[in-house]
Order: sequence, then structure tokens, then C-alpha cells
Amino acid sequence: MKKFDLNIEQVLENWEVYHALREIIANALDEQTITQTEEIQIKLGSDGKWRIRDFGRGLQYIHFTQNENQEKLSHPNLIGRFGVGLKDAMATFDRHGIGVEILSKHGRFTLGKSTKHAFEDVMTLHAYIEEPLNPRFEGTEFILTNVPKDEVQKAKQLFLVFSNEETLSAVQYGEILKRRGETSNIYINGVKVAEEENFLFSYNITSLTKAMKKELNRERTNVGRTAYSTRVKQILLENQEPHTTKMLVESLNRFTAGEMPVELSWKDVAIHSCKILNAREDVIFMTSSEAMHHSSIVDDVSGYEYRIVTIPDNLSSALANTKDVTGNPIRDIRTFVEEMRENLTYEVVPLEMLSEEERSIWNMKEHILGLIGNMPTYVTDVKLVDSINFAFDRNETLGLWQGDSGTILIARSQLSSLEAFAGTLLHERAHANSGRPDVDRGFEFELTDYIGKLTSMLLQQKSVDHNQIELSVTSTSSKELERKPSSTGFFKRLFGSVKR
Repeated sequence: MKKFDLNIEQVLENWEVYHALREIIANALDEQTITQTEEIQIKLGSDGKWRIRDFGRGLQYIHFTQNENQEKLSHPNLIGRFGVGLKDAMATFDRHGIGVEILSKHGRFTLGKSTKHAFEDVMTLHAYIEEPLNPRFEGTEFILTNVPKDEVQKAKQLFLVFSNEETLSAVQYGEILKRRGETSNIYINGVKVAEEENFLFSYNITSLTKAMKKELNRERTNVGRTAYSTRVKQILLENQEPHTTKMLVESLNRFTAGEMPVELSWKDVAIHSCKILNAREDVIFMTSSEAMHHSSIVDDVSGYEYRIVTIPDNLSSALANTKDVTGNPIRDIRTFVEEMRENLTYEVVPLEMLSEEERSIWNMKEHILGLIGNMPTYVTDVKLVDSINFAFDRNETLGLWQGDSGTILIARSQLSSLEAFAGTLLHERAHANSGRPDVDRGFEFELTDYIGKLTSMLLQQKSVDHNQIELSVTSTSSKELERKPSSTGFFKRLFGSVKR
């Protein structure tokens, strides 16, 4: 039997048994990757001992030395980098009273305390090396005694391969994983290095930066966000998967509640996600203030095939005049209104096609508009059209003010009654006068002014009619009194005779 001094100067007091198990499992997984052999085994035997085995080239005493492993350093997808994990694991097992036996075709290895060479008064941890029990043994097997079962489970949960994580998307820098529970997990080449409470997804980084390699310490846990955030950004910027992109953009709505995930605090990631979603779905991006000041558009969107995505102000300015991944403009309020205008279709109805009743109502337009005062100079025309159609609109549009041409459009369907026609016509004039859309304070002020003017005229006329009734009441029978003018008669005299 030979003795190999592990020469451990520093004991990791904060390491538990599962930390040591992590190192053994990590080495086994690395060997599986390098040799392309079958999957590793982690089993509890009937004798109560845990066995961790790979089917690679077999452990040698040289692996107990502490130096850089050039093979691992040059391989892009390995967990380990330095020859320190195995020695740290042995020291932790010894401190916790875990029995260790290691089998390979290169020997049988156990642990024990022996005096340090040339220093008989110093006892150190040694690996005892004996001849192999089976020179044809495949791989390496660790046989561990006195290991609590929950420690094994905690160790396995540190590895992506045992975690049952769901992969949502994969790119050249790594994978986006579905978040489970209250925290997100950050893996590097399949081993967990950190947890994040405010991430939307979990991640497995498979391409390491220099900063990450430098940050990965002996424990490979609690790696700082600054070490891996660059790679997480690159994973998201490379991602084109629709579901994850949609989840990111929809999370923008949570910024008003202060719950927006960390990924969207990176503006380039937020912009990229909006570009993807804009290309794949019919959405309108607007800020909460825009939604408040353009409530008519928010109200009208229900009649379209679009849905609103609320975004922060700084993101809105970044998206202005930006194109999505297919080269189309990002759809904000401005581009949405332009699309509506570009897709507006209608046909002017020749007046000779109107019925006598329709024509009599149409001829009232000057009288109706005159009730509110002289027509503004910027209203140049009132057109009767068959219908007002927008390509995406599911609802019927009854009237429309076109500020760019100074034209009021009225759908022919409004000639079904004087009330419908007058209401729609004055509604569109209110838009022209106020320059404001529906569900807007300025527009409401204009309509309020119209109501006041019309009510005043009705009351004045009612007063005149009442005085006329009092002057003639002594010489008028009750039946004749019933035929005297009323407020309804006022409208008939005001608009002229309307045939029904």
C-alpha cells in the first residue's frame, strides 16, 4: 500500500456533505462528457452504502494533485476546471465521518490519517493506494458510507441533469429554462451557481466569458450576477422563440407595480423582445400616460384584432421609428393611427340615389350645424358615404372627422332617422371643433357646450309657447289647446317638414 499526502492546508468549514458529493458527481459527469460513455449512476445499495459511478477512463493517484487540468480547460462544456474539487471533497468527507472507498482499474483508494513525510509530529489526510481489485474495471466508482439520503438529494438538485428543469429555448450561448417556484436558478455548464428572486426565467450558460471563469471559485456557489449577466443578455438577444419572447414583453405590464423582472431592466433585451413580438402578433405598444391621454384609441382597440402592451416611457422613446425583425415599423399609437388612415375605405353616395325621406333628412345638415353657430373654416365638406370601413375594424363606424382634408363623413345608415343623423353630425363637428378624439376631456367640453346651447334654445322656445298659450287660453277650447306648439313642434319648425 502506498500513501499519497493530500496536503490540504485549508479546510472548507462551510462545506456540508452535499458540497463534497457535488464535486464527485461533477467529475463523473465531466468524464461522461469527455469519453462519450454511458450515463453515470447514483445508487443506494442494500448495504446502505451510496455508489457514484462513471464509465470513463478510471481515477488515478495523479488526480489528487492540485493543478490546472488542461484537458478540462480546453473543453467548452465541462463543469470542473481545476484539480481542487476532489481534494476538497475528501477533506469534507473526513470531517463529517463519511467512509470513502474508490475503485478503478488503476487502484483501490481509501482515506486515512498518517504522519507527514519527514515531519513525524504532523498528521495529515492521505489517500491510501492499493492494487486494483479488478484490472478490467470500467470507469470510477465511489463507495460512500454513513451518507444521509437528503444530502444526496441536495447534491443532485445542484445539477441540471437531475433537476427536471424544462428547456424553453436554446441558443449558442446557453439555454432558457422555465422558472419553477419562487426563485430562478443559474447554471453554468449544468451546475447550479446562483439563485435569483427577480428573474423571469432560469438559465444554463454553456459558453463562459473570461469574467465567469475568473469568478468561479472553489465552491462554485454564490457567483455574483456581474459575472453571468452578460451571457444571460446574449442568450436573450439570440433568442427567437415566440413563447419566451411573449412572456418577456407581457411582463412589461408589471413595471407600474414595480414587479418587472430583471431581464427587462436591460433595455437592449426589452427592445429585442418587442421587435420579435411586433413581428409575430398584432400588438400596439403604448405607455400608461399615452393610454390615459388617448383613451379613445384604447377603447377602439376592442374593435380591432390588436391588443395593447403597456411599456415604460424610456422604452417607448427607444422604440420610436424602430423596425421589427421583419423590417416593419414597431406599432405604437402614431403608426397605428397611420395604418387606420391608410386602410380607410368608403364610397360617396350620389344624392339622386336617396329616397325622398333620406333626402329630406340630409337636407337638414346646414340647419343642424347652424344650431351651434357658424361652420368653422377648417370644415370644408360634409360627405354622405355608403359605409366607413377600416381593414381591422370589427365594429360599424357611423361618422368620421378627417382633419387632414377637413371633411366630415356620415354613413348612409344614419339617415334612418332625424335623431340619428343630427346626433352623429354634431358628434363629428365636436371632433372638428375640439380637435380631440372620443373619450377625451376636450371633446367632452365641446359636447357639453353643444348641450348647453341646444337646451337654452329649447327652453327659450318653450317659454314663448307658454306665453302664447296663456294669452289665448280664455278664448281657446281644451281640444284646440292640445294642438298648440310644443318643444317637439319647435324642432319641426326648426328643421322644416320631415316626411316619414
